[in-house]
Amino acid sequence: MLGFRGCSYRIGGLQHKVLLSPCPQILQDGMESSLRQLLIEAFVSAGRVDNITMVMGLHPQYLSSFWKTQCLLLRMDGPLPYHKRHYIAIMAAARHQCSYLVGLHMGEFLQVGGNPAWLQGLHCAPPKLRNLNEINKLLAHRPWLITKEHIEALLKTGENSWSLAELVQALVLLTHYHSLASFVFGCGINPEEDQDGGQGCWPLPTHSDSSPVFEDSMGGSGVKEGALPCREVEVLMERMKLLRESQQEEEGVTQEEMETRFEMEKTESLLVAPSDLVDHSLQSNVLCFVEDPEFGYKDFTRRGEQAPPTFRAQDYTWEDHGYSLINRLYPDVGQLLDEKFQVVYNLTYNTIAMHCGVDTSMLRRAIWNYVHCVFGIRYDDYDYGEVNQLLERNLKVYIKTVACYPEKTTKRVYTQFWRHFKHSEKVHINLLLLEARMQAALLYALRAVTRYMT
Repeated sequence: MLGFRGCSYRIGGLQHKVLLSPCPQILQDGMESSLRQLLIEAFVSAGRVDNITMVMGLHPQYLSSFWKTQCLLLRMDGPLPYHKRHYIAIMAAARHQCSYLVGLHMGEFLQVGGNPAWLQGLHCAPPKLRNLNEINKLLAHRPWLITKEHIEALLKTGENSWSLAELVQALVLLTHYHSLASFVFGCGINPEEDQDGGQGCWPLPTHSDSSPVFEDSMGGSGVKEGALPCREVEVLMERMKLLRESQQEEEGVTQEEMETRFEMEKTESLLVAPSDLVDHSLQSNVLCFVEDPEFGYKDFTRRGEQAPPTFRAQDYTWEDHGYSLINRLYPDVGQLLDEKFQVVYNLTYNTIAMHCGVDTSMLRRAIWNYVHCVFGIRYDDYDYGEVNQLLERNLKVYIKTVACYPEKTTKRVYTQFWRHFKHSEKVHINLLLLEARMQAALLYALRAVTRYMT
């Protein structure tokens, strides 16, 4: 039996422990044994259990879906050779200065036979890979700028051209690792101590009396002992109740009003930005894989600037368009991505902080749709007034930071929202952010591919 008890990791700059012992809040109905099996499989496959896996393990159902998808992307048959897949992961992670993922995949790249010279920087990679730089940059920071011309430039006949199947796999890999970088920064995940192998676990931390004591996500309340109940929980519960009641009483909001509320939310999101000043100087092992490092997220709409048209979700949906296109060009991955989106969107334990038996669907939908909103995607049938009701400002700051410029995430922005919620609930938010961000970028990219093909 592998000794997974006592593995530790960091969330928001605070160290926590994962105990694989029965817990009524998370590990129910066989979840403990399924999580243990997932960790064993990860160890057998990769020779280690990295900290990303340990944190995602707080939600075993999601981890299972994530693991299957990532395994297919990196280790199973596909258009791209294995070493190029890891190099693309390096390029994607470097856009967000995620040295953790860059280092991880530099090691994987060498293990599958990659040329060590390529790791000196992007300038040493083959032209075919270097040609991905522009679409990598846009997907990471401003996916709404991607056009069919970007796709055409990569597919044009020539020595360094991409096939359509290769390009679709590359697009999925890029969006996967951009979003995973958001998760790494959003949860404050640090590299494993043993970089050369092993399972990436270390002894349990000891906390001084002066430091905040946070129980692990599977068993603790996330509240310092003796703290008074936080009013924010009750306010959120009350607002959810009032919104449900008003939905039952009202005849419905007009399409014009729906559109107005979306534009108001999008405009208000301009004012939501992290206030913390962070040193963004790139580490050398990351900088060498980045061209145009100053290019970053820019608000979809700014006053006085001409903005691209809003992406109406109904015009190009994942269910009707993106899913079938990916499955046609890269078999099986579309189904796994769809499963992953569905799992995280519907994942619930019917709890909020200390309350049980709660329908959280309204809150999960607000978080998902807010992420899409900051990337310019609007759902005609959604009332964006719910976002303002359910997501307080500190939570919006956190969501936008993690989704749009994750490298700016700090411990402070993590601890300022939902102060009395369990840490597993904050990880749950990060899973929603990861998948909503990935789907948003994929929709823009796949729409451009579709336009190129028609």
